[in-house]
Amino acid sequence: MAYSQTESTNNEKDTVYTISQTDTIRGDQDAFDIVDGFRTIFPKRDTIGKPQRRSGIAYLPNINYNPSIGAQIGLKVVGGHVFGDRKNTTMSTFATALSYTTRGIIVGYFNHDIYTRENKWNLKGNIMLARMVGLDYGLGIGRPLANPTEDELLLNNPDRNRFTYNYNVYNFNERLYKKLFPGMFVGAGVFFELKRGISVNNDSGVSPNRTYSEWNGFDETQNNNNGIMLNVQYMTRDNPNNAYKGIYADVVLRANQTWMGSTKSAYQMVTDFRKYWNLSKDESNHVLAFWSLGSFKLGKEYLPYLDLPGTGKDAYARSGRGYTLGYFKGLSFYYSELEYRFPILSNRFLSGVVFANVQTANDQMGTNLFRYWQPAGGTGLRVLFNKTTRTNLCIDYAFGRFGQRGFFLGLNEAF
Repeated sequence: MAYSQTESTNNEKDTVYTISQTDTIRGDQDAFDIVDGFRTIFPKRDTIGKPQRRSGIAYLPNINYNPSIGAQIGLKVVGGHVFGDRKNTTMSTFATALSYTTRGIIVGYFNHDIYTRENKWNLKGNIMLARMVGLDYGLGIGRPLANPTEDELLLNNPDRNRFTYNYNVYNFNERLYKKLFPGMFVGAGVFFELKRGISVNNDSGVSPNRTYSEWNGFDETQNNNNGIMLNVQYMTRDNPNNAYKGIYADVVLRANQTWMGSTKSAYQMVTDFRKYWNLSKDESNHVLAFWSLGSFKLGKEYLPYLDLPGTGKDAYARSGRGYTLGYFKGLSFYYSELEYRFPILSNRFLSGVVFANVQTANDQMGTNLFRYWQPAGGTGLRVLFNKTTRTNLCIDYAFGRFGQRGFFLGLNEAF
């Protein structure tokens, strides 16, 4: 299955990215993936020499590693399907998994991103239940304050001391989008994000969470982050797992509402912009990719400490490679990344990436957003797992400041 740019059947002047069986350049169906390798080694006798229709569903071990969670093992199912004509309907994707990590984290989830016939509607969301062990390095971007108080010093944490929290997570969010015209959607949704049994793993109980919660009137042991979302989305990228071209842009107004059980009413504007440039006339997987991600505080009320935006707090926890999850966090947060993706083998089984990213955050002690930046970078290898859905096994090594570095292993591109 390959992707090409064709004319909309409704208006010859409208252009959308759609799915086709061939491409203007060599298609994905000519590629060689892990499934092909397995079938080559262990062919079925009754299918030798016969063409086989490839499934868009992959069952695989849920293997992952990054410095935040440690090593992870579990079972994962990822898939893609087109609910309509391939000429005008984007591939829908889903993923479900159950996993355990060496840090004692247990996570079960189901994610979906569904496009109906002719992309008239888009339904996306997730359900997650988890027993979390979270690492914390304080509030802000890691720049020392001038003459801080004792509480400010604890929150700012210039020495980058590590705090570890245990807590349970119960999350549900769902968004429904209506297509206005090709590529453009508007919608609304709801979210329920509950955390229970929050505790810090030290004898004193002192932590940035406790100080922040005392400052802003939160219960340090539990919180509800519930509300509604208003959304605008523009999408022309050709594949959600591994885009070769196009744009993805999403703007969400998140409104925590006490009448829905939220601890406080608070407002956050979340922006997500991704752009992909194809760099070759011969290889469609030769790509330059750009990612811009922001979460901006609106109004006077604050979010609970563990719900503040920060490193790796995107939907799939893939931002900020080079730092542990939540290493930087703020009342508002902005992140940007540039990644160069290139083929290594002509059959696309192996490819590579080089990337660099920066992030900035404000705090409650006077540091402004966009004033200070923290960089990171790295390189990685891609192994084609399923060519039908363009699912890659991603192996990255990334490094940042403060001695932060490590391997990051996962499925599908970071963005």
